[in-house]
Amino acid sequence: MPKRTLQGVVVSDKQAKTVVVKVERRFTHPMFKKTIRRSKKYYAHDENNEFKVGDMVWIEEHRPISKLKRWAVVRGEKKKAS
Repeated sequence: MPKRTLQGVVVSDKQAKTVVVKVERRFTHPMFKKTIRRSKKYYAHDENNEFKVGDMVWIEEHRPISKLKRWAVVRGEKKKAS
């Protein structure tokens, strides 16, 4: 079975080798037929501490690494400096 992959934005990088990634999903409300945005935070393993707040990353399911970490960063795009 393939591992799930999610795309999100790094919201915290204060922990060692860990980033908190906010993943947003959009769906249509079953009764009101409006598009709703819901988000969830995932703790992901970032071995080299290379991603910072605002970077777009892809995370993949992983075996449990710690109490909260079950995802690992696969790849990412640095935020453009402005």
